[in-house]
Amino acid sequence: MENPEIFATCGLEETRKSATRGVFESTMSTSSSKLRSGLALVGFIVITFCAPLLSVGSMPDAWYAALQKPSWNPPAWVFGPAWTLLYTLMAVAAWLVWKRVGFSRPLGLYFVQLALNAAWTPIFFGAHQLGWAFFEIVLLWIAILATLLNFRRVNRAAGWLFVPYLAWVTFAMTLNYTLWKLNPS
Repeated sequence: MENPEIFATCGLEETRKSATRGVFESTMSTSSSKLRSGLALVGFIVITFCAPLLSVGSMPDAWYAALQKPSWNPPAWVFGPAWTLLYTLMAVAAWLVWKRVGFSRPLGLYFVQLALNAAWTPIFFGAHQLGWAFFEIVLLWIAILATLLNFRRVNRAAGWLFVPYLAWVTFAMTLNYTLWKLNPS
């Protein structure tokens, strides 16, 4: 138990008050910092999941069903869970980078690749432009790789969180190219 008289007798009353105030302010600062960090994570998740929302009107339809597809074309049910996981990993990676360096070049690259990600679906499914969609997904792949490398320099875990996304888009790029070649018109 603390005895204030001892501090006063020794001339240390101001030291005790300062130390007590410092602990209180540190606790408050840590608490608000955690709240800010948590809100930032939610923000990155919301922003990241907005990318596919921009494509809602351009989803697979009868046109896609009629395309010739390779035998290794995944079933439709795979895409929802795969993208949910990938968007979540992307958001956490961006948040980890933000926590370390704030809004900087790596996050600029993140938003560029996110915009390219959002643009692919309307080009492929909406406009039915398989060649342009392939060109766009190549740009997306390059942007993802640049983001991954920049994230890795800031936070190794953030870089690793982007690896499944790069792998999936590599697969999607290969599928896009194959669909384009199987369906030239």
